[in-house]
Amino acid sequence: MAEVLNDIIKPENQIYGKSEVLTDNVLHYCPGCSHGVVHKLIAEVIEEMGIQEQTIGVAPVGCSVLAYNYLEIDWQEAAHGRAPALATAIKRLRPDRFVFSYQGDGDLAAIGTAETIHACNRGENIVMVFINNGIYGMTGGQMAPTTLEGMKAATCPYGRDVSRDGHPIKITELLAQLPGTGYVTRQAVHTPAAVRKTKKALRKAFENQKLNKGTQLIEVVSTCSSGWKLTPVQANKWMEENMFAFYPLGDLKDE
Repeated sequence: MAEVLNDIIKPENQIYGKSEVLTDNVLHYCPGCSHGVVHKLIAEVIEEMGIQEQTIGVAPVGCSVLAYNYLEIDWQEAAHGRAPALATAIKRLRPDRFVFSYQGDGDLAAIGTAETIHACNRGENIVMVFINNGIYGMTGGQMAPTTLEGMKAATCPYGRDVSRDGHPIKITELLAQLPGTGYVTRQAVHTPAAVRKTKKALRKAFENQKLNKGTQLIEVVSTCSSGWKLTPVQANKWMEENMFAFYPLGDLKDE
């Protein structure tokens, strides 16, 4: 049996393995959370492009505040909402580096709205990874700018009322209109096919940064099982039936 196992795990027989850019730290995310999948995809893209020593990530405040524990690259921690500003500074000081920010919807589309819009309008040569689960995940499931109409949250327990709370913001559509953005896309990671598309989009964004094609924005529509009070399977189903209707997947801009 030992000989059989040793033969199975020989390098020439291995078809898939963990990226060396990923650390061995145990992820702190809730079961069913999309963050871990997106981390894995970013790590694989960095490894496949051979840019581990040239990449700098900007971690946010929110559920993914500890992103620097999981990818073996250089990191900076940004104050809540300020990741695009910090990424701008890093890229301008070190134009030879691949720089990306990683933010949730409350971070990017609420407290960081100004930093996000102006970085995109200037066409800063950075990659922005935007995780949209329609809620504030880390702080208790409060309503976010992306919370759907009628969707329940801790601060709107009867559902979002647009007459009181305003409409959910399609921040990605807004950013796609700005002249500084080069590639803007909305993807997901709930199925193997969706994972492949998201990885392809991330690879394209980093390649475009190498070609100085302006701001690259990758939105990933995601689940929040804990905030939504659903099991991971139920959360995926709810996302497919509700989130995708308002946040349709696909490329919004590709110049």
